[in-house]
Amino acid sequence: MARAEASHSSGDGAASLALGEILDPGRVALDVAAASKKRTLETVADLLADDDLSRDAIFDALLGRERLGSTGLGQGVALPHGRVPGNDRTRGAFLRLDGGVDFDAQDQQPVDLVFGLVVPEASTETHLQTLAAMARLFSDEAVCQQLRQAETASEAHRLLVGGVD
Repeated sequence: MARAEASHSSGDGAASLALGEILDPGRVALDVAAASKKRTLETVADLLADDDLSRDAIFDALLGRERLGSTGLGQGVALPHGRVPGNDRTRGAFLRLDGGVDFDAQDQQPVDLVFGLVVPEASTETHLQTLAAMARLFSDEAVCQQLRQAETASEAHRLLVGGVD
């Protein structure tokens, strides 16, 4: 069973950041129409925004990171991420696009699975560990296949937070 979990140290010792802690069910969307990388990032920002964190701040962080280099991993997967000033917790959003989008991935394949991640501005180690865990999760072909076949957002959420068989 594949499951994303990143260990990190806090002031009081080791802790664990499970995907269920950062991915709310309402931040999973399937068959999203997005014609470009920019539109995809806007949709991720929309899902991640709330009363405490603006869509524009999230979009700017994601776009700024993307300008440093593509977050397209290959095999149809992208992990856009960024540090956002004023953000007090790690949060994620998952999109399954209705068609592939050019994300400038190394394999030049279009992206249809997107996991967006924003972390507090001061978060470094946790951010890197969470990204590494996400990369491991999405490198599993079974995970990607089941996410591509999920019929509902709640099924995709369950697969992500509970793992897949």
